Amino acid sequence: MAILPILRFPDPRLRLPCKPVEAFDAHLAECAADLAATMRAAPGIGITAAHVGILERLTVIELDGPASQRVYVNPAVTWFSPELQRHAEGSVSMPGVTDEVERPARIRFTYQDLTGKTHSEEADGLLAVCLQHEIDQLDGIFWIDRLSRLKRERIVKKFRKAGE
Repeated sequence: MAILPILRFPDPRLRLPCKPVEAFDAHLAECAADLAATMRAAPGIGITAAHVGILERLTVIELDGPASQRVYVNPAVTWFSPELQRHAEGSVSMPGVTDEVERPARIRFTYQDLTGKTHSEEADGLLAVCLQHEIDQLDGIFWIDRLSRLKRERIVKKFRKAGE
């Protein structure tokens, strides 16, 4: 497993939509393992291939340590609940800043595993937040795009100031 360099905001590649994964092979499994190692080193609880400049629909989420690691290939939300929840979000591509984002409290989603088998599941709580956040990234939507213009400008200013 390799720790890969993470793209930093405002790298334009973070705004590009990712293409579907088509090859379910050893390279895909290796990429998922590298993403997990990179995420832990960042540290973070979720990462996409886009965060390291690989524009394919692959994400790794790990909410409670390595035993909870989940790999989602070609994930897509198929249903959103009308109920909303607010949760602090940030990004491995924009470390050191967070803000609350409002998202649907529950989702139904589909994805493929590393063998290509399709799954359909429901999620709520932190997993629902993380999946929506990472799927947004795969669609080229950076998390701060979900904030008001004023909050987004404040976050960007804070991030830039921290990098000086």
